[in-house]
Amino acid sequence: MADRADREANQALRARFDDVFGQYQRLRSGMDDIQQRLADLQVSAESPDGLVRATVGARGQLLDLTLDRRVYRDLDPEQLGRAIVATVQQATARTTEQVQDLMAAYLPPDSGALRFVRDQDFGSLLRRSDDIMRTAGGERDE
Repeated sequence: MADRADREANQALRARFDDVFGQYQRLRSGMDDIQQRLADLQVSAESPDGLVRATVGARGQLLDLTLDRRVYRDLDPEQLGRAIVATVQQATARTTEQVQDLMAAYLPPDSGALRFVRDQDFGSLLRRSDDIMRTAGGERDE
């Protein structure tokens, strides 16, 4: 009976390994595509009044900023600064959503990497490992 339980456990482990390895192969084979799509990604946003247009790249870096001529007579410097910042933030938020969608096609939804893309919290990268270590540490103490 112990041999049968061991075989069943081994089969379950093998199935889990095959699943994880399949996910890895899919991610690895799509890496070049992901990198190219991220390199090409540009997202624009426009202020509500249409005076400011910002374009950002995949990392949220400002690639282009266009100011309508009316901006100089309609806005004072403080208003213009706020409009630029808000428009860049809007474009960056849209970019983050697109990067998440792109990465979600290749990563499991509960992966640390995908959580990191969403929340920019480095703890997300290690959360699962931390949980495993806490569990393993707790089991040793018993």
